[in-house]
Amino acid sequence: MITTIVRCFIVYVLILFVFRLMGKRQIAQMQPFEFVLTLIIADLATIPMAEMSVPLLNGAVPLLTLVVFHFILTSLTRFSNKFSRFISGKPVIVIDQNGIVYDSLKKLNITLDDLFESVRGAGYFSFSEVQYAIMETNGKVSVMPKQENSPATKEDINAKIENDSLPLTIICEGNFMQENLKLSEKDEKYFVNILKKEKISSIKKVLILTLTQNGEIYLQEKQKPCKVLNVG
Repeated sequence: MITTIVRCFIVYVLILFVFRLMGKRQIAQMQPFEFVLTLIIADLATIPMAEMSVPLLNGAVPLLTLVVFHFILTSLTRFSNKFSRFISGKPVIVIDQNGIVYDSLKKLNITLDDLFESVRGAGYFSFSEVQYAIMETNGKVSVMPKQENSPATKEDINAKIENDSLPLTIICEGNFMQENLKLSEKDEKYFVNILKKEKISSIKKVLILTLTQNGEIYLQEKQKPCKVLNVG
């Protein structure tokens, strides 16, 4: 029993030392190779603690080897942009001045729901508020809002502020969202007519359509620029 406790304590101290050497990044800030390394270290750490037949040195050597490997990769990514892009990838624009970049979503294998969640996490609840959004190499989305949606400055304190409303996603990737359709108190025909006015022949061509309480519609076809309509 005493031996087990001592082994666990030694492994714990070793892991703590390893992560101190690797830096203080949070999991959400890790590059892909760092996250993979963390998973391997976590798996290796359990072996000398659970298997008493395994010499403690046999558990420590792989951990220290991985730390050396980590420093080599980090150094290479620091001094070579090509190697850095190969290991970690590169930032990808997912929203630009024309709206959602559908090809980028397919390339990154993310859904509109994933993008919605990331944009909301940045503090914006409608795509119409966003000028650019970039998927960073660590999976985080950085958002640059449009000028009118930027954080208030001293000059804006006395400006008149209108009430905002949370947009409802009515159409997502060619399908009506029935629950949100009921909340909007409008039927499918209402939105089909709007699509016809915008010369969109089929709902299947629509990437996203959202509606706010004040009647603002954010509409985008696949592979085409977005439109912001006011039907209030």
